[in-house]
Amino acid sequence: MTSSTGALLREPRFRVTRHRRLSFAITAVLLIVSLLGVILSWSSPIGAPVRPGLDFTGGTAIQVERRCGDSCGSLSGEVVARSLAHPASVQLLDGGRAIALRLAALTPAESGEVVESLNRLAGPLDPSGTRIDTIGPVLGRQLLQSSMLALVVSFLGVALFITARYDRLYAVLALFCLAHDVLITTGVFAWLGLLAGVEVDSLFAVALLTLAGYSVNDTVVVFDRIREQQQVLPDLTLDDQVDRAVAGTLTRSLYTSFTTELPILALVFFGGQTLFWFAVALAIGVAVGSWSSIGVVPPLLPLLGGRLSPRRPGPESGAPA
Repeated sequence: MTSSTGALLREPRFRVTRHRRLSFAITAVLLIVSLLGVILSWSSPIGAPVRPGLDFTGGTAIQVERRCGDSCGSLSGEVVARSLAHPASVQLLDGGRAIALRLAALTPAESGEVVESLNRLAGPLDPSGTRIDTIGPVLGRQLLQSSMLALVVSFLGVALFITARYDRLYAVLALFCLAHDVLITTGVFAWLGLLAGVEVDSLFAVALLTLAGYSVNDTVVVFDRIREQQQVLPDLTLDDQVDRAVAGTLTRSLYTSFTTELPILALVFFGGQTLFWFAVALAIGVAVGSWSSIGVVPPLLPLLGGRLSPRRPGPESGAPA
């Protein structure tokens, strides 16, 4: 193939627009499953898109470790719950070597009574392994509202930036890309909350904001390459321009995603319980963000007629004022 100037153009090895039906089908399945999980979670006793943790609902979380060596005596969550003076959600960890409780907000004295009850039932306990966290319901609601506000502000900032730099259509596609990434990541945790009781905390909101920034970065790189193709090769169809733009950024995007996932996976396997679900959310978000910037927005752009108007030459280019 040759351009209008007679230059020989190499065919891109990968043409994403030829596989748009497959990419749209994959995206539709992911979105439907995620949305279904969010709806089921919201309509269940959870009453929220994901199962909220202590950070958002308020209350007291107590975790203790037992000194029982290699084998701990048999213990059930029901027995532990009946032994306590306060209603509690009980979870046995590490084969019964640790006990995690979630209760309504307790005073320090009441928390001490709960730990003493656990010591009588399942002791002796390891004092260094005892952890008590209390968050008031008002603070939890404020934290939830602040997290939602931060997410909305980040979306608006992205829309304004893309509109100013490219076009309103590109801003709409960037927001769709962000919503796609956030919804799928949230949907995964909605299913985890329904099936495995996984709760999200404030770190989940941090993960969503992080993946939003990562997704926009990948999308902007593709947008820049598409504009470059439209300026350098204006005689090509928009499908060809998009294919060449994606092919030119594909290796970079895959390498960037792979090298980003490596430290995140290290957090998943070696970061401990506190950072485990935060790292899982990041790992899912990075993978989904890479997919949306390659397989969702580019093949959708030609269908919407996404040609950019050429940049106006500025005074620095020597154009007349």
